[in-house]
Amino acid sequence: MGLFDRFKQGLQRTRAALSDGLSGLFRGGRPIDDALLAELEELLYTSDLGAVAGELCAELARLHKRGELKGEADVRAALRRMLLERLGPALPEPDLAVVPTVLMICGVNGSGKTTSIAKLAHRARQRGARVLVGACDTFRAAAADQLEIWAARSGVDIVRQQPGADPAAVAFDAVDAGIARGAQVVILDTAGRLHTQKNLMEELRKVQRVAGKRLPGAPHEVWLVIDATNGQNAIQQAREFTSAVSVTGLIVAKLDGTARGGALFTIRKELALPVRYIGTGEQMDALLPFDPEAFVDAILASELALASNGPRAADARGGA
Repeated sequence: MGLFDRFKQGLQRTRAALSDGLSGLFRGGRPIDDALLAELEELLYTSDLGAVAGELCAELARLHKRGELKGEADVRAALRRMLLERLGPALPEPDLAVVPTVLMICGVNGSGKTTSIAKLAHRARQRGARVLVGACDTFRAAAADQLEIWAARSGVDIVRQQPGADPAAVAFDAVDAGIARGAQVVILDTAGRLHTQKNLMEELRKVQRVAGKRLPGAPHEVWLVIDATNGQNAIQQAREFTSAVSVTGLIVAKLDGTARGGALFTIRKELALPVRYIGTGEQMDALLPFDPEAFVDAILASELALASNGPRAADARGGA
């Protein structure tokens, strides 16, 4: 199954809200007028497009005044272009040129951080890489236990210490073990710290510094996991994290049947950070490298278009 089909499957609710809503607005060949544009703006807001909804509607209104929007197909095409502009280009997965490549993962409790780490490890294993995870969340004993279970399922090594151990020391040992064992990827889990606890944020900075002492340049990526269902609260949490450590990208979890993917556009606008992966379910292969075209087409294309267009270019890019 290609990326487009996986996005399409995981984002059914988003497509129902946005794409099916668009079809409803134009039912019966309804012409574009001020009333329709007002209903369209409401639709975009209810699709969780949030901060970008007003911008999109203002631009659509300008296009309408210039006579560039004749009907539903024109509106869909314009929306597709504007949404893609706001997401930016797709980024490749880490090329693993540095051995080991150290990935530091952070996020609050309940964001989907631990399961995202397990899925990242699974993806790297599928690429033929030897993987090691470091259980740097020593704040909760259950966190390391859960990570150990996931590591066993994924067939990857784990480095952990006793509850209450220095998280930075675990990070150092994990990077050291990764080097000694010839791992291509080392993934550092960190405490699911509350973003309001400044002492824990300082601990996060220390983990980042100490990893770099063992291997200059590490961590090579710092990815923040955020829960797409938490809306503005997730964005505020993310701001705190980005002020504490050098976050290089986002993993947006829980963009599946329980959430609306429109939240991703607000996240992208507010944080100005690239989205590296999105989680669309609980399965081990339900963490997908973010492909803006596949994502936008999956939430915007009508069912009629999906049926008539045949295989997508996104499918040609391969499954994940």
